[in-house]
Amino acid sequence: MSFDPRHLQDIIACPKTKAKLVCDGDFLVSVDPATRLRYPIKDGIPVMLVDEAAEVSQNEWAEIMQRHNRNPETGESVS
Repeated sequence: MSFDPRHLQDIIACPKTKAKLVCDGDFLVSVDPATRLRYPIKDGIPVMLVDEAAEVSQNEWAEIMQRHNRNPETGESVS
């Protein structure tokens, strides 16, 4: 049985900002527009260490938010 990290996005939060996360491919991405942190998922396990996170560009972050039905400026859910 494999572990699906998408189920974690409703349980865990960004360790730096406590913002919600969205699962985007092999990453969990913070919905906080100020930090725009992306945490890797390695071998099916999220690496929730701030030192392992990468800041994504504003444009990439906005595209990720749109894919997940979130406001591309604020990260808030639009549904």
